[in-house]
Amino acid sequence: MIELENVSYGYGGQTLFSHISLTLAPGSFHFLTGPSGAGKTTLLRLCYADLRANKGKVRVFGQDAGALNRDEVAMSRRRIGVVHQDCQFLDHLSIAENIALPLTVSGRGHEAAQNLPELLNWVGLGPQANQRPPELSGGERQRAALARAVIVSPDVIIADEPTGNVDWEMSQRLLSLLIELNKMGKTILIATHDLAMIRAAKSDISARVLRLKDGQLVQAGAEL
Repeated sequence: MIELENVSYGYGGQTLFSHISLTLAPGSFHFLTGPSGAGKTTLLRLCYADLRANKGKVRVFGQDAGALNRDEVAMSRRRIGVVHQDCQFLDHLSIAENIALPLTVSGRGHEAAQNLPELLNWVGLGPQANQRPPELSGGERQRAALARAVIVSPDVIIADEPTGNVDWEMSQRLLSLLIELNKMGKTILIATHDLAMIRAAKSDISARVLRLKDGQLVQAGAEL
């Protein structure tokens, strides 16, 4: 579904990482770890064609991401749900309207009306549907961000530190939602510092753990 082949990326004359290869197969689950500044967020952005590799090739659903024009990138992104670390919302809209926004702006508002109540209940935000984003807790905002990412029924979900600002109980709730999506056949890629969450996930699913460090991507060992 998404493939990186000998990809290198850097800026300002410095190489962030080089000769990275990664395949996100249908239905697979991946964790991406590594120290701050190693390039985890950059690697995620390459996977959903928000950046273009300096060297190597990125293929998104069989297409060369470097050869896609703006409209083609937008079309491929409809198959990828992204949960950003800062999970920004439009504060003048209700949380339900924020979650529905990806469908609304693409002219699929009727789908939002059909699917939104069930999706809100799935992430446990039914009672908060009409609240504004500033009224939500950190955990509620993260769950809303996940709902916004999956409302388009993507094939791949990419999450950048989705549990970085929540407590253990909420991180487990978010993890259970992501595992449930994976069991539905979705491909999952999560960047995280939370090794305890990774250990908890590995008891429920077969997850591949990758570590990005010193410009290289390696599979983490059994110590996790």
